[in-house]
Amino acid sequence: MLNEKQQAQLLMDTICYQLAPTELAQQGDWLVFKQRLEHYLPALTNELSSVYGERDDFLSFITKLLQAAYQNWQVRPATLKAQDAEHEHNPDWFTSENMVGGVCYVDLFAGNLQGIIQKIPYFQELGLTYLHLMPLFKCPEGQSDGGYAVSSYREVNPALGTIEDLREVAAALKAAGITLVVDFIFNHTSNEHIWAQEAVKGNPDYQDFYYFFPDRRMPDAYDQTVREIFPDQHPGAFSQLADGRWVWTTFNSFQWDLNYSNPATFTAMAEEMLFIANLGVDILRMDAVAFIWKQLGTDCENLPQAHALIRAFNAVARIAAPSLLFKSEAIVHPDKVVQYIAPNECQLSYNPLQMALLWNSLATREVNLLQQALERRHNLPAHTAWVNYVRCHDDIGWTFADEDAAEFGINGFHHRQFLNQFYVNRFAGSFARGVPFQDNPVTGDCRISGMCASLVGFEQHDPLAVERLILLHSVALSTGGLPLLYLGDEVATLNDYGFSDDPHKADDSRWVHRPKADQQRYAERSNEVTDAGKVFKRLLRLIQIRKATKALGGTQLVSFSTKNPHVLGYWRGEGERLLVLANFSEQPQQISALTLSALPKTMLDVVSRKEISVTNGIKLAPYQFLWLQMPVLS
Repeated sequence: MLNEKQQAQLLMDTICYQLAPTELAQQGDWLVFKQRLEHYLPALTNELSSVYGERDDFLSFITKLLQAAYQNWQVRPATLKAQDAEHEHNPDWFTSENMVGGVCYVDLFAGNLQGIIQKIPYFQELGLTYLHLMPLFKCPEGQSDGGYAVSSYREVNPALGTIEDLREVAAALKAAGITLVVDFIFNHTSNEHIWAQEAVKGNPDYQDFYYFFPDRRMPDAYDQTVREIFPDQHPGAFSQLADGRWVWTTFNSFQWDLNYSNPATFTAMAEEMLFIANLGVDILRMDAVAFIWKQLGTDCENLPQAHALIRAFNAVARIAAPSLLFKSEAIVHPDKVVQYIAPNECQLSYNPLQMALLWNSLATREVNLLQQALERRHNLPAHTAWVNYVRCHDDIGWTFADEDAAEFGINGFHHRQFLNQFYVNRFAGSFARGVPFQDNPVTGDCRISGMCASLVGFEQHDPLAVERLILLHSVALSTGGLPLLYLGDEVATLNDYGFSDDPHKADDSRWVHRPKADQQRYAERSNEVTDAGKVFKRLLRLIQIRKATKALGGTQLVSFSTKNPHVLGYWRGEGERLLVLANFSEQPQQISALTLSALPKTMLDVVSRKEISVTNGIKLAPYQFLWLQMPVLS
């Protein structure tokens, strides 16, 4: 009987025998690949065996998967192979204080992919070193869930350009020092994808790429425990086809969930992943990570097999495209979000809790939940980081944990009702002008759509709107991790209510915060009399300060209690240390001398470049924040 180590070596020998090239010219490439294969094969087989290990064809499946990986490695451009080696020697490159991200839709911001190249000087002006281009692959015309219904992972949406244009964009951004991020939509495809079309035709090679059911018996059984994501679009998680069958559609009837219980589905998606990586893409936003495994009797979210599959994708990337990183999109309970974050799973993750609690703190003028989250839920494992954001292309959902809120005597359900009312102008005195998304008057459920400027008071010409917008972004820029700006917010772009005139968008209020680039506001960004100029100047200054402040690099944070319910506090940095204080109230707030008594008598605010005395405490103006630098002891 072979022990575990002997079994692993036998597997390695078998796979190498199948893969090893005979052409002498390929030997160098093969040896590098083989070295990584030896290192990551145990992890890959461990993860995949937990899902597929009982299948008789498991070894054949692994061999075919690695044959595909080696073929993609052979055609990986030399520049990317050099980047692979560089990032392997510097695995924390994405946590640098120099990293600042932006996100946009290609068509709305720049017209097409060639337009993105033309916008590179602007990205550099703003200080971006990371650019997320929203879904840009081929998708159905009309309703496509904003591009999240992919018809081909190897073709760009023709309205945006070609796959060669995308390759050119990747090279141009890399030359400008900007990391490229795109979406990897691996939970589902559109119903127009060739796999879906062949499956409908009865092609046996693709029948098991999706979940088909002849009648409602199994869908009804699954619907007992699966939640509705978009009940306005379709109830339950299934849609009926013209031939009477039912197909699994978690999100929309035109988005068919992939069946990962079929190992051929995993291999096919791994090949698509490596193709995208070889275009020059640096980071994949892993869409809808929570939903990729289905199991009867569960909610089909966050199951162990989902994690195993993502770790397996990660291992494939480490073997054949080592500098490729994953960013998880998991808008679930905070305890579930962090389970996707690890060097061998997703190195980056959106920070939905911090985003939601920033808006909560603005509405309540209290920082209790946000301070608690920074203290308990912020710090992550080594070689990973949060992506911190104020807003994204999706809605704002109130993802805090009810048990966290209960510690402050807050009823989670009732509090979400208040926040919904506050941000859609159903609460007296609110400065916000958001729009409800998936508003359900029966259950009281609702999420929020809206541009940052409209949500902080610009539509109301609120005199404190600028201060609120800058305050929110100051936290994203300083809490540790990679800050992400939704482009348009940096020039205070307002809601676009014209979306309702487009029949393909009218039933999705999230388009209110997906406007075309406001050319007038961008032209006004240097004019400090305008809203755009006021916001742009201050955000640009904060970005420049972040890049010049070593303490704002890295990811770790230490909570600091200000003993004032309206003022957030935290420490950043190790050798060079920075104390951040932020007033979330429209009233001046005091931090007592006793609270600050352990600090030096004076500290430098790196934002204003003023020496701040703490001897008699600190008084913060409405929505003021300070980045206080500790003197370096000689």
